Amino acid sequence: MEFRDNKAIYLQIAEYVCEHILLGKWKADEKVPSVRELAVEMEVNPNTVMRTYELLQNKNIIKNKRGIGFFVDEAATEHVKSYRKQQFIADELPVVFRNIYLLNIGFDELENQYKTFVKENFNA
Repeated sequence: MEFRDNKAIYLQIAEYVCEHILLGKWKADEKVPSVRELAVEMEVNPNTVMRTYELLQNKNIIKNKRGIGFFVDEAATEHVKSYRKQQFIADELPVVFRNIYLLNIGFDELENQYKTFVKENFNA
C-alpha cells in the first residue's frame, strides 16, 4: 500500500479496512486479518495496526473476541458509513467546494461527471 504523507498511517489503514467492509470483501461477523498478518501485508509495525484496530473498535466497526481475534461488527457497514461521512464532510468537502467555486463548475456538470464516474467504476 502506498501511504500519503498528509495523513497518519494508522488512519490510512483504517480507511483500507473500512473500504473492504463497504465493498463487501469483509462481511459482518467475519474474522479480519490478525494484527501481525495485516502489519506484514501493509509493511508497517504491528503497533500501528493495533492502533488502527483500537480506533475501529471504538467506532464499533470491529470487535475483539478474546483469544480468537478481531471480527467485523454486525452493524459495521452503517458505522463505517457514519464515520467516513463525518470525515468527508469535515476534511474533504470544504476543499471540493472551494475548487468548485474557484473553477466555476456548475451542478449539472458535477452531476454528469458523478454519474460517469459511478458507471465506469462501480458498474451501476
